[in-house]
Amino acid sequence: MTQTRTHGYLLDPRPTGAGSSSDAHAAASAALYDASTFRHFERLGVGPGWRCWEVGAGGTSVLAWLAKRVGPTGRVLGTDLDTARAAAAARPPIEVLRHDVSVQDPPGEGFDLVHARLVLARVTDRERALRTMVKSLRPGGRLLVEDADIALQPLACPDEHSAAQQLANHVRGGLYSLLAERGADPAYGRRLPRLLRETGLVQVEAEAYFPLTSPAAAALETVTVQQARERLVNRGLVTDADIDRYLAQIASGTLDLSTPPMIAAWGRKG
Repeated sequence: MTQTRTHGYLLDPRPTGAGSSSDAHAAASAALYDASTFRHFERLGVGPGWRCWEVGAGGTSVLAWLAKRVGPTGRVLGTDLDTARAAAAARPPIEVLRHDVSVQDPPGEGFDLVHARLVLARVTDRERALRTMVKSLRPGGRLLVEDADIALQPLACPDEHSAAQQLANHVRGGLYSLLAERGADPAYGRRLPRLLRETGLVQVEAEAYFPLTSPAAAALETVTVQQARERLVNRGLVTDADIDRYLAQIASGTLDLSTPPMIAAWGRKG
């Protein structure tokens, strides 16, 4: 999400809107991360009648899971800057609203659960966004934040045993350079437990999810590189030939592609 004065997000997976390549990005992210997210939801006890706010609802899979779990007596609010995809799921108990958590007040209060995945590390005012989410919780409500920690493990291929893996790590480094230029925090994930406690949340816990190789990771890497290709080349971070070779290597299925550890932290409002 491009850094502008009109909203608080740092990087935008262009182009946006339903039917665009962002659909492929949302699908790949869901395939890679949803099982872990849903396991956390189950641990937190999400059930009938819960009021849930999904921050950064770029896709529909999390909204659909929450809607099934809370049932007709619950509420699921999905917010994002681009609501084109989420709008496809906008039927009771799901509501969809355009909202910028980095600069706007909460879209409501009294939520039993607020969840954000891969949102906070990419907004310009992370502190305000976190306070906004905590403010929206009812007493006893739960906040679950999931964000990657790039600095913990920055390599696309930790087993760098040939030129193919070296190229993968070179391109991944270019992607991270783009994020760094826009102010993303590469070590944000590890800070989450402390930050949640500093907002006043109690019973704070955290864990990391770190797949070393999977088809979903390869799919997500492919669409991410394709979306960022123009910016990578224009900035001189990689060449078109580098990207062509890298995409071909991913398609061959011979690279063990990893992702940065996804840190999930959760706590309860006292």
